[in-house]
Amino acid sequence: MNSQERTLAGQTLFITGASRGIGKAIALRAARDGANIVVAAKTDRPHPKLPGTIHETVTEIEAAGGQGLAMKVDVRDDESVNRAVEQAAGHFGGVDILVNNASAIMLLNTQALPMKRFDLMFGVNVRGTYTTTRACIPHLLESANPHVLNLSPPLNLNPEWFKDYVAYTMAKYGMSMCVLGMAEEFRDRGVAFNALWPRTVIATSAINLLDDAVSPENCRTPEIMADAAHNILIRDSRNCTGNFFLDENVLRSVGVKNFDHYQVQPGQPLLKDLFLD
Repeated sequence: MNSQERTLAGQTLFITGASRGIGKAIALRAARDGANIVVAAKTDRPHPKLPGTIHETVTEIEAAGGQGLAMKVDVRDDESVNRAVEQAAGHFGGVDILVNNASAIMLLNTQALPMKRFDLMFGVNVRGTYTTTRACIPHLLESANPHVLNLSPPLNLNPEWFKDYVAYTMAKYGMSMCVLGMAEEFRDRGVAFNALWPRTVIATSAINLLDDAVSPENCRTPEIMADAAHNILIRDSRNCTGNFFLDENVLRSVGVKNFDHYQVQPGQPLLKDLFLD
């Protein structure tokens, strides 16, 4: 069976930060295949400023044709992560795919960034990715086509991307370095480790943290990342590892030529995302 004939039907995905945004979009795309999705996030009650809860996402997953499991998880807490992974594996009979989507952002320079925000970004982005991956690996090794997908950028060492927000850059690159190292560590054992990053800014609640620097009409919707992630996750894990994918390139590789339907407002100029020269 080639990759274009595969689906995620019956596969179990553990997705961090899946109560909203890109993580939720990836979950709903997998649900349309009939996948099982563990919605692992902190928001179990309505947030005063952010949309979505883990329970609302599960309802949408099941309406889309999948099976959902809401798990309140703080990826900074090892016990919380380990407990959720074990409960999820017990509930669905294993874990086939991990999507490390949970992330924290604050684009401030060295003097302006409070250390508690530094710790938050490293705790969620780097440590959270590492501990969640570590917890899932025993189950992934039992899967027929195991994948880990980190929502993180290509490792671009152009100083331009460090000078104004070195802490955030280091934190996101930490996720990417997990891909670089773990892809080699587990290459011979068949577990795929890849990164996915958007070519353009995606309209999620995170752009609200950028003040007026980004307008939604100059963005694409999370669905482009969901479709790209789906295409990666149905590939043979032994032949698809150690890659730093861009969403648009993934979709172009399978014949997509028109991306207008992914724009919040077709016809408006798009903003290129961070870390891309």
